Amino acid sequence: MALLALVLAAVALPLGTAVLDREATPPPVAQDARGPVLLVPGYGGSTASLEAMRLYLSSTGRDVVVVDPVGDGTGDLREQAQRLDTLVQRALRSSGAASVDLVGYSAGGVVMRLYLAELGGTATTRRAVSLGSPHHGTDLAALAGVAGGACPEACRQLDPDSDLLLGLNRGDETPDGPQWVSIWTEDDRTVVPPDSGSLDGALDYAVQDVCPDATISHGDLPATSITLLMVRAALAVRSPRVPDGSVCDATLSFAG
Repeated sequence: MALLALVLAAVALPLGTAVLDREATPPPVAQDARGPVLLVPGYGGSTASLEAMRLYLSSTGRDVVVVDPVGDGTGDLREQAQRLDTLVQRALRSSGAASVDLVGYSAGGVVMRLYLAELGGTATTRRAVSLGSPHHGTDLAALAGVAGGACPEACRQLDPDSDLLLGLNRGDETPDGPQWVSIWTEDDRTVVPPDSGSLDGALDYAVQDVCPDATISHGDLPATSITLLMVRAALAVRSPRVPDGSVCDATLSFAG
């Protein structure tokens, strides 16, 4: 009996290790089947800023959901990530799709990353696209905290030295599962410095890398023809790539 127990234990150990390995490293999300797109709003939770993007992506045949925030969108970003998780699960159930695409605007890109890094979202997210997101914080949040002005919890979490951002950026900024894209603008005066929008491991570029003459503010990012076309390219079936200069002169009828 003792010999039998040893044999069973020897067999069970590698099987258990294999199970743990599968749980620790989920397979890459299939890139050839597109599910719903969820748009994650920025600080303050305004969904109106994402209306042009919703209309445009819907016009291309995508099923688009704008994430309504918890409260006024200035509270704990982890609560916003939990809300995103709820809506992702709802979208997967209602559509029958195996994955979703996520687009996070401004602080919504940080919310998206929290969902992916902490709530298991990498297993069901095909594309993770951030647009003008303060991945490494914004000096405006730091100044608000120093000045003693109104700086709610999400504002404090967007300080470059916040525990939340330091933890999120420690190690792999773009965990396996989805393909990552980060788009930002050199004209940003809300995300300071603008290249805080850069994300290690993503297809990462400024609007001006493609359209050097474009002047696009932080608020313009989710509603101008150039960036709408860039987001559409990021969500295509093929692997994401930096678009060519043809996007620079395009005009969409409902943009802006």
